[in-house]
Parts: sequence; C-alpha cells; structure tokens
Amino acid sequence: MTNHTDVSVPTKIEKYHPSRVLTLVYQPFAFGTMMLLAYYEAKINTRRRILFGYILFSLCTLALVLLDVGTSGKGGAANYVGICLLVAGFGLADAFTQGGIVGDLSFMDPTFLQSFFAGLAASGALTSGLRLITKWAFDKTDDGLRKGVILFLSISTLLEFSSVFLYAFVFGRIPIVKHYRKKAASEGSKTVASDLADAGIHTTDDQVDSERLSNKALIWENRDLGFDLWLIYAITLSIFPGFLCENTGQHRLGSWYAVVLMALYNFWDLVGRYVPLIDCIRLKSRKGLMVACLSRLALIPCFYFTAKYGDQGWMIMLVSFLGLTNGYLTVCALVAPKVYKAPEQNALGNLLVVFLIGGIFSGVVLDWLWLINHGSF
Repeated sequence: MTNHTDVSVPTKIEKYHPSRVLTLVYQPFAFGTMMLLAYYEAKINTRRRILFGYILFSLCTLALVLLDVGTSGKGGAANYVGICLLVAGFGLADAFTQGGIVGDLSFMDPTFLQSFFAGLAASGALTSGLRLITKWAFDKTDDGLRKGVILFLSISTLLEFSSVFLYAFVFGRIPIVKHYRKKAASEGSKTVASDLADAGIHTTDDQVDSERLSNKALIWENRDLGFDLWLIYAITLSIFPGFLCENTGQHRLGSWYAVVLMALYNFWDLVGRYVPLIDCIRLKSRKGLMVACLSRLALIPCFYFTAKYGDQGWMIMLVSFLGLTNGYLTVCALVAPKVYKAPEQNALGNLLVVFLIGGIFSGVVLDWLWLINHGSF
C-alpha cells in the first residue's frame, strides 16, 4: 500500500499519515492470525489454507477497485473505514498464505525457501516499477494519482487471481513437489494429505503423525533465529515505508523522491535475497548472523542524521544498504535451521514466520516514534 504515498501531498493531508495508519491496521490481523495458525498448524489442511489466503488477497484487491470506482474517488470517513477493513483482510490473507507456503517449503529443498522469499521481494520491485510507470504516465493529468492507483490495482487483481489457479492446478502436480510431499507423508505429516490426493496419490492409513518435537521445543532450539528475524524486520519497518515517505525532506527529485527511494529499497532487497545463493558469501554461522542483525541497529541514527543534515545521495546509499541487508539476512536466517523431520520442519517454518511478522508489527509501531521529532502528532 505504500506506493500510493507521495511527498507532494499537501501538509494538511499528511497529518493523517496514511502510509503509517494503513500498515498499522494490517499488522495486528496478520500477526494474531499467524499465531493461531502456527499453534494449530499440524491440524490444518495446508492446501485449503493457502487457497483461502490467495482468494482473499484477490477479492480484497478487487474490492479496493470497486470501492474507488463506486465512490468516484471521493473521500470521507465511511470510505476510509472501508479501506481499513480491506487492509485488515490483506493481513488475514498474508498469514494464511505466507505461513502456509513457508511451512510447506521448509521440508523441501532450502533453495525453494530462498526462491519464495526472492519472489516476495520481486513482487515489491514490480510494485515499485508499476508505481514509477503510473506516476510517469499520469503525473501531469487530471486526477493522475487516482488513475495510476486504479491501473495498478487492476493489474494486481489479475496477477492474484492467476496465482489462485496456478497453486490450485499446477503447483501440486510438479514432480519434485510430489516427491517431497510423499516423503513428508512417510515421516508422519498429515498436512500434505489433500495435496497428494489432488495429485492422484493416496497415502495409507498407517501414515500417521509420529512423535515430534513440540512447538515450545522447536522455538527454544531456534530462539536465536526467531530473534534474528524479529530484529531484521523491526529495524527495517521502523524506517520503511513511513520514515521514507514523510521524514526525508524536500530534494531535487521533488515528488519523485520518496517513490525512487522505495523503488531502490525493493530492488536491493531483491538482490540481497539472491546473494546467499553464492555459497562462499552466505553467512552460515548463527553467532555471526546474530552479530550482523544487531549491527543494523546503527542504521536508525544513520537515517536520522542523514535526513537532517545529508543530501539525497547519502539517503539513496542508506536505503540501498537497508534493502540489501534485509534481503540477505532474511534468507540466511530462514535456511539456517538444522534438518528436522517433515512435520517439525513444517511447524518450524510457521513459527519463524510468526517471529518475522512480529518484527514487522513491532517496526510499524516503532515507526511512529519518528513523528515525535517531526512534530506531526
């Protein structure tokens, strides 16, 4: 939702802080739902869970378009509440899909997880690319921002509906996916049964959950990785997108400044998620990973002083580094756990996503602290 924000928006409207408010609405629903789903992960039909999330994503995006068209782009409290409710729906959808897919991929090859999270970053880069295109195409036209948003949301709706069909009819039939799911079923995982049945593979009745580590034990054994993921996203979201939209001042790029900064963040986040594929530079030490995550705390004063005293070149460099380290450390943390049995890998994948979304939620809340100095409360 951050791509809708422009530094050219009048100060009177900026007092509502839409980039911060909508993100804050999103996260409690994502975090609370993800905690519940992680707790009941072993009893939930993964296929139905993920399909529900994808369908909800699609319907909420379509509803945003219909809401705007139906109200002719007019504002008002009722319309804003409707947007907030739809954003809350995005939070629910995020928990259903992200946790489900990460759990599903965790008992497969670790490179699948890297590919999935690289795909998430690619979606952010694509979002920023579309925002740049729509701003360029409609910036000088009447009601240009609204036209650009409608075009963006319409394209997003089509892409999301295509994801529903790809997951429902293609993903589960890929040979390597069927191979890993059969292996998971043989190790006692019940969450893959419907996926195997849809692919024409039927498990026997004696394939039941074998004794596995509890969620509490899995958290304790991987508490450092959970903390790493929480810290990575707490720091990143305390800066991006709210700080970049409102606290970077006016520069030569004018209304393009915040849009360019967010595009650069998303691009380098994408690059960072591919860097660990080079084995010799992937951070494998869990202690080293912890140190690297803690060192990113230095970015907070760096952004503060750069926004106050630096020029746009320094800010561009900082934003690029923020995105690069976010993507790189995310993948390093998610592929770091030792190998467990499939049911445990699935559970751990869900639990790590809880920490990740918890970090995002914490960062979104901390992001409001920038406003104390900004004098915008």
